[in-house]
Amino acid sequence: MAPCQGTSMTHTLSGKPIRDGYMRRTIAVTGATGFIGRTIVRVLHEAGWSVRILVRSPGKAKSLAEFARDQVQGSLSDKDGLRRLMAGVYAVVHCAGAVRGVTQAQFDAVNVDGTANVIDAAAEQDVAPRILLLSSLAAREPTLSPYAASKWKGENILKQNANGIPWAALRPPAVYGPGDTELLPLFRVMARGVAPVLGTPESRFSMIHVDDLAMAVLRWLTQDPCVTGVFELHDGKTGGYSWAEVIDTVGGLCRRKVMLLSIPAAVLLLPAVANWVAGLCLPYAPMFTPGKLRELKHHDWVCDNMGFTQATGWTPSIPLEQGLRKLPGWPGFAGTQSNRV
Repeated sequence: MAPCQGTSMTHTLSGKPIRDGYMRRTIAVTGATGFIGRTIVRVLHEAGWSVRILVRSPGKAKSLAEFARDQVQGSLSDKDGLRRLMAGVYAVVHCAGAVRGVTQAQFDAVNVDGTANVIDAAAEQDVAPRILLLSSLAAREPTLSPYAASKWKGENILKQNANGIPWAALRPPAVYGPGDTELLPLFRVMARGVAPVLGTPESRFSMIHVDDLAMAVLRWLTQDPCVTGVFELHDGKTGGYSWAEVIDTVGGLCRRKVMLLSIPAAVLLLPAVANWVAGLCLPYAPMFTPGKLRELKHHDWVCDNMGFTQATGWTPSIPLEQGLRKLPGWPGFAGTQSNRV
């Protein structure tokens, strides 16, 4: 899919041009070394875009050199680095974010202030790039956790401060795929015959394969004029999944019965609180905290991707069973000699 080839330019109220589809084929990406960012960088490169990435640690970005030779050292708090990242680019895909921490200030420093810095750096360019924020479905429920609140605030900063710069925010649900460190361990446990489920088995949730998410980013970049708004995405399963449906899918792929093990939230409250206290007292940023526990207990994480599909023509292509077959490192992987554990 080729980059946008529109000839028109639109302008801010100050008269600065904000788009030029002909001259700029470079995409800036923050958070490129993360699970989702790596896939987006690869997909953009394969689609013919030149990719420039922001890296805090050059060592972590060595494996991306094949897809993004243009690397700018810096962080979301480094305003000069952000300006260099965005110099002359067509768009910035803002993937970087904090997912670990205990206090609201810790999350806001990255997910809110960092987003504001990205917007400011874009606005300072002679030709401002369009901005795509990779948010989270958690932003739909900002009262659940400091993380959810920070993602909601980040979206609102983008809405309020864009000032004529084309923008959009994507809210993916649970994202899985190669390189995933959260859902893949759970699938491995399920493949061994036990599915530990937190909260009520009646909870429903949407999912999306990381390749489908990256293709949604690519589709948004090709739209002329830019599609603006906050959009949810999912893998095409209307109404999302129940745990029973996921368990049946995993069991079918691994050719074994998988038993649902319901874990009361009270059992996990103590370790969540212990992590939270440790995060307050030590130089430690935990993932599993009371806020994360509330997110996991929430009964409805079902998405509706109709808005994004109607606006861009994007449709997901990887249903859960196919996506699981593509996951290396677990017994259901199609590349293994046997699907038995």
